[in-house]
Amino acid sequence: MITLLRFAGLGLALVVALLFAVFVGDQGPWYFAWAVGTVMIILVAAAGGVLFDAQADASVSEGEF
Repeated sequence: MITLLRFAGLGLALVVALLFAVFVGDQGPWYFAWAVGTVMIILVAAAGGVLFDAQADASVSEGEF
């Protein structure tokens, strides 16, 4: 059942992506690059925050501060 729902979700994502590509036309690559870039910036910022917290916790437990 989970596999069926997963395939249905992926199929829906495919249909939405195809409709989006048809509607935006020639500007599709620009929108794609913008979306991918935005997601990458968010992920890099989140990873930086996680690393900062991990380093701060490690330095507090070692007694540096």
